[in-house]
Amino acid sequence: MMSLPEPTPADDSSGQPRLRWTRDALTLQFSGSASVQSSMSLLNPYALEFEYTRLMMGFLLFDHDPAHILMIGLGGGSLPKFCHRYLPRTSIDVVEIDPDVIALRDAFHVPPDDERFRVIAADGKDYLHDGPMPVDVLLIDAYDGQGMPPALCEQTFFDDCHAALLPDGILVVNLHLESESYPVCLAFLRETFGTSLFEVIDDDMTNSIVFACKGERFDDMDLRTALRKPDGMSKDAWRQLQPTFKLIEATLILR
Repeated sequence: MMSLPEPTPADDSSGQPRLRWTRDALTLQFSGSASVQSSMSLLNPYALEFEYTRLMMGFLLFDHDPAHILMIGLGGGSLPKFCHRYLPRTSIDVVEIDPDVIALRDAFHVPPDDERFRVIAADGKDYLHDGPMPVDVLLIDAYDGQGMPPALCEQTFFDDCHAALLPDGILVVNLHLESESYPVCLAFLRETFGTSLFEVIDDDMTNSIVFACKGERFDDMDLRTALRKPDGMSKDAWRQLQPTFKLIEATLILR
């Protein structure tokens, strides 16, 4: 049986990631922050517990079968392991700057590196600036306990995100509505992507999920056929995503 890491003491103020165990879930927080960054159901470790993560999977409305996904930010690994499990033909790279977060991957059932999945220990900003191979989908879910890390909330970072996409590639960014960086990052995204973006606010008014496209995929999407299950994805996984996909669809109709 896998040994589980001890939870960090409640009074720790070191800024390190810490685990909290309940009867039903394992959560990840940064010490000094009251916000829970990630939560994993112990009964269903591959479920997306937070609405914002289900909203981020909305890229499937536009690209049902991406060949390559790049993610900036590992956290508790909810999105990487969901994609690894339910998009079996997709190659996934995850960039994480914090070695202490990477060290918790086994506790959160993040799969081991293999031919189509790997966790890269690197600064996401530097990684993008160095010009990785362009990808179909780029997911940004970086959080420092307050919101988007200041180093990423820059025009050059979002320009590098644009450059990292294939011609019809999709960027999905998780922003925190109560963070001071939210309006700044949104303005940078609009400067980079123009009108080829839209945002969806989650039900509890905590997260803004911004979808941006390098090409014209959003304009060309046929809403009548978008909500179909990708090949290889289980019915249970697709059913989990349907309510939030309906919210995205409604946002596009009103756009």
